[in-house]
Amino acid sequence: MTASASHFLDRAAAQAAIQYSLPTITASMKDRSVGESGFLYIVVMDPGRPPYLSSFEEAILHEHAIGERERWDADYAAFARAKAHVAWKTGMSSHAVQELYPHLLNGGDTLLWGSIALDGIVVGVSGAHPWFDEAIAGMVAMWLRALAKAHAHAARRDALFLPAEKS
Repeated sequence: MTASASHFLDRAAAQAAIQYSLPTITASMKDRSVGESGFLYIVVMDPGRPPYLSSFEEAILHEHAIGERERWDADYAAFARAKAHVAWKTGMSSHAVQELYPHLLNGGDTLLWGSIALDGIVVGVSGAHPWFDEAIAGMVAMWLRALAKAHAHAARRDALFLPAEKS
């Protein structure tokens, strides 16, 4: 993974957004109606690295596994990445693409859904039912947006422009 291109959303912000979301995620994973696996994988994309500026791998900002990977019954990381890829390349949730815009899918794209594209912030999740994967992705994305707004607010107190280089 490369350094974040987004000024306000870096790996630390992605880790914080997931940490803030973990109490809800942990509680929901105890409910078998949310998903039977007991495992979850989260992929956060760098909003400063859209498809026309970087490769998918370069644009992955942070990944987080919940549950012991050696006990996984499926490759939740690959599924979460594939869902994130669809949302990242289209700028739409994978559910919207699957149901409303299937003409945007290419060979090799997943038919699974459970990712969000919120104001340029993309998060893919796998391990629960897709509607709950989407809800968890949305929660992480909302935390990311809130953290970016908080950082921008703080930056405006000191300057009218962002520095060309991050400190």
